[in-house]
Amino acid sequence: MTESITGFSLLELFEMGGIFMWPLLLFSVIAVAITLERGIYLLYHNLRLDDLKEKVEAALKTNNLDEVRKYLEGNVKRRMGARVLLSLVKRAGLPEQRLEKAVEAEALSCISSLENGFTFLTALGSISPLTGFLGTVTGMIGAFRSIAEAADVNAQIVAGGIYEALITTVFGLAIAIVAMSAHSIFTHRVDKFASEVEVVCSDLIIGISESGISKPHGVSGGVSKSPDSPEETESLV
Repeated sequence: MTESITGFSLLELFEMGGIFMWPLLLFSVIAVAITLERGIYLLYHNLRLDDLKEKVEAALKTNNLDEVRKYLEGNVKRRMGARVLLSLVKRAGLPEQRLEKAVEAEALSCISSLENGFTFLTALGSISPLTGFLGTVTGMIGAFRSIAEAADVNAQIVAGGIYEALITTVFGLAIAIVAMSAHSIFTHRVDKFASEVEVVCSDLIIGISESGISKPHGVSGGVSKSPDSPEETESLV
């Protein structure tokens, strides 16, 4: 069995830590599971945007959005950026303000998917050390009780009780370090993606507006009638 730096095996340390080692074991399993799942998820979903932006800009110059739409549709499963830009391309004919709102809604949906589990990592980073401290406090109570009941108090009794009590604190802090480190790394990556999406979409919306594809703000999509048409004349009579 693997020996720890203290000379005890992990199983022996677990048994010495007492009943509070069980919730800490559960927290550690959850923290590792979420970290692995989110890490794989973020690696699987390519968050690059530069190549997608170049393809959309090239399509805007040639006024051929059908080809880039098909390309984005083929990449939506593995690329969050493709989902956002596909929403933009499909709604390119909308007025600029409505186009911005549609793209913003899709971007928020993608970011929400990327951030699944982040709340649990934050909670584990806070609860784990508190659980460890609680185990230490209860262990210290037991240690001082043993001291009070002992007829002959010596340093070995005191040190042994405190040593065992601090085990839960060590495990709790270790779990918190893993959970908060993973949360910080993942949050940084998602925040970077969100910033890139904002810049890219803003540039492309401007490009769509300049290309004349989108409608000016306040212009409806219906066909306007000439005021001299027979229908309009009848309505005015």
